[in-house]
Amino acid sequence: MSEVTVGIIGIVVLLAIFLLGMPVGFTMAFVGLAGFCYLVSMPAGLSILARDVFATFSSYSLTVIPMFIFMGAIAFASGMSRRLYDAGYVIFGQRRGGLAIATIAACAGFAAMCGSTNATAAAMGRVALPEMKRYNYDDSLATGSVAAAGSLGILIPPSTIFIVYGILTGESIGKLFIAGVLPGLLLATLFVAVVFLLCLRNPSLAPAGAPTSWKEKIAGLTGMMEMLVLFVLVIGGLFLGLFSPTQAGAVGAAGALVIGLARRQLTWQGFLFAITDTLRITCMVMVIVAGAIVFGHFIAIAKIPLILSDWVGGLPLPTMAIMGLIILMYLVGGCFMDALALITLTIPIIFPLVISLGFDPIWFGVIIVIVTEMGVITPPVGVNVYVIKGIAEDVPLETIFKGIMPFLIALVVAVAILLAFPQIATFLPSFTTY
Repeated sequence: MSEVTVGIIGIVVLLAIFLLGMPVGFTMAFVGLAGFCYLVSMPAGLSILARDVFATFSSYSLTVIPMFIFMGAIAFASGMSRRLYDAGYVIFGQRRGGLAIATIAACAGFAAMCGSTNATAAAMGRVALPEMKRYNYDDSLATGSVAAAGSLGILIPPSTIFIVYGILTGESIGKLFIAGVLPGLLLATLFVAVVFLLCLRNPSLAPAGAPTSWKEKIAGLTGMMEMLVLFVLVIGGLFLGLFSPTQAGAVGAAGALVIGLARRQLTWQGFLFAITDTLRITCMVMVIVAGAIVFGHFIAIAKIPLILSDWVGGLPLPTMAIMGLIILMYLVGGCFMDALALITLTIPIIFPLVISLGFDPIWFGVIIVIVTEMGVITPPVGVNVYVIKGIAEDVPLETIFKGIMPFLIALVVAVAILLAFPQIATFLPSFTTY
């Protein structure tokens, strides 16, 4: 068989094993090893496996992952998510849809400390959903807003997806982080606009909460100060060139720990939870990255990226139409695969094509993250939806998916805006050296 045929068979086998529910990282490593051994030799395959696994787990650049995950875990264990929501509630709660808007604002704030869409949805869902239920919010709006806003966790920096994308493509993780700031704020604004329009159309969806005075609003801003301090430390340090991404992660984790201890709200049990959660998530991400690198070497030796690039480059289509096809592919793939697994699987194949078409790699990273955000809230996988379902057990899945649909439109609008105005993603990174 030719190299291309073996590569296609490998991809089909990989997807088939995914459908059986096997762990993503181990599956990619196994298929990559088997394909490489078949095309080259068994000693070469075993050598590349050992080298890739060792290089991944000893990589200095990957130490940024546990640092940012630990920062998010400490922030949750010390009650920062609750204080963020309380601040949003005091400021926006008295308006129709105010609790949903407060949830979106709190998710955006927590995303700046977390880097995980699932963790953001779970943390804010536990806080926000009982409050919205108490104020008789419509179930679809309440659950949909939390699930959708939770997806901000992989766009607003720090982001685990950006870290993995940067490692797989060799792009600057610091620039990717900074590139996600303005698109993240744009998307959060679009989510707020969705809530506003829904309540304007049907006021019964979200009754107004109790009014608050300006004094209470100003006092409520103190609940956001911790998040702002961490965000300025991490992103400000990156933007000014004071820290590398790994150093920024360490500073953020130390800052979250100091804040938790200073407020005397970080218990020993919470600290142990943060450590174990960080270890679990870090090991999962690193195994996926190692597996993706092994699989990427197999795909490269099978010449799939080269063939695909030549084929697409020869299509009688403008480059933007080709980008539209790539986005559609990610949108469909995100309906069936986890965002991290989808990116680690496809980037070794798609990235060379994107570069050959002349697109900015930082901009493309932002686009792909937004598109995969759609995947975490669309059926049949829709990981965030199942996270919210686990919290709101009395709400049917179809009700949650129904509530998601208006926010999906906002995500599509965000992609369209970034396609038309790529400077939104590339403007800030142009000022940083990391």
